[in-house]
Amino acid sequence: MTELRAEIDRLDRELVALLAERRGYIERAAELKRGNGWPARIEERVEEVVARARASAAAHELDPDLVEALWRRLIDWSIALEESRLGAKG
Repeated sequence: MTELRAEIDRLDRELVALLAERRGYIERAAELKRGNGWPARIEERVEEVVARARASAAAHELDPDLVEALWRRLIDWSIALEESRLGAKG
């Protein structure tokens, strides 16, 4: 059990690192959106990302509804971050 828990902990650290990497891309997207006058939320893109996450979940034998719920939360957080950057000056 100790080894199993260690592997789960390792994966958790990797997931957090990937989320931090994703945040960097969100920050860059906000810069580009601000420069082009685009909104943080682009509904077509949101649904595209969710559909891709659902398909990936199914391919990995995960519950697509669970993955969709997680991704929608992640997307909402990402959009809130973008909106905070879009409102920032310079």
